[in-house]
Amino acid sequence: MRYFSIIDDAALRAGAEALCAGELVAFPTETVYGLGADAFNALALAKVFEAKQRPRFDPLIVHIADLDSVERLADLSLLDAAARARFDTLAHALWPGPLTLILPKQRAVPELATSGLPTVALRFPQHDVALALIRAAGGAIAAPSANPFGYLSPTRAEHVREQLGEKVAVILDGGPCGIGVESSVLELVSDTPRILRPGGMPRERIEALIGAVELGAASTVTKPHSPGQLKSHYAPRTSLTLHSRAEMLELPWEPASAWLFFDGDTRNLWLRRRAITAGHDHGRIYTLSEHGNLAVAAAALFETLYKIDHAGASIIHTQRVPGAGLGNAINDRLERAAVGLSC
Repeated sequence: MRYFSIIDDAALRAGAEALCAGELVAFPTETVYGLGADAFNALALAKVFEAKQRPRFDPLIVHIADLDSVERLADLSLLDAAARARFDTLAHALWPGPLTLILPKQRAVPELATSGLPTVALRFPQHDVALALIRAAGGAIAAPSANPFGYLSPTRAEHVREQLGEKVAVILDGGPCGIGVESSVLELVSDTPRILRPGGMPRERIEALIGAVELGAASTVTKPHSPGQLKSHYAPRTSLTLHSRAEMLELPWEPASAWLFFDGDTRNLWLRRRAITAGHDHGRIYTLSEHGNLAVAAAALFETLYKIDHAGASIIHTQRVPGAGLGNAINDRLERAAVGLSC
């Protein structure tokens, strides 16, 4: 495994050469780190599933670096006029960005990339390293998150190195990911567009452009139509329970537990009610955003859960965040983490 902490032409060339040789490359995006393979190389795609221990029925997202690449992968002629208009609007307004679109696939896309579905998941990321790598490697990289299947998505390169190690030929360290939760996944092939996975692109921004969209329910999915739909996912190894703010404030102190609060005000009120001094070494107490900022909370979510998972707690008591904007994505990840790794 080759690890590059400075992303220069040599690092990008090493990554592109590895991808073209059918190897796996971990790279940063604005959401989380991806585990990339040549999107048109079925043998390389098989290595992705093997490295992650990912079930073959869970499709991959294909990353592109320009709009001209869309029709290499997606057959836009199969969209009706309304769906094509929605695609054009969203692609020009929200790409590059944390939005994945489900579109009819071209025959050239390997069945393994789409898990046999007639659709392909496409994303145009907003990260200079990701875009440079995609262009250098031929324009299309299939990449789920760079972590063992079902576990926390990595938001730092060192998470990838610890979790996957020598299963990856090259790791490009582009620093911490800015958004910290995966892309939103929007299906455009149905009569009514549906968000199949809440993520880094808020539903409100999508609806401002194309009108109302439905929200697909991940909790009932056993064979997903897009990446990230399984009900048990994004889970730490430590058991996690999810509580409303009011419920969190009533929980008693347990020295062996970890506590994950959304904001500093809730944490401090909980501490005062238990006569615990804020700032004192009172154990495994964490806060996603001191001032209750959802963007800050999203960026901190997986890294904080990663730290808690290494702290030796018996259980993680977690506060649900407000359900608007990025809050929907955060709560989605927490709800599926609370289900555990049963799948």
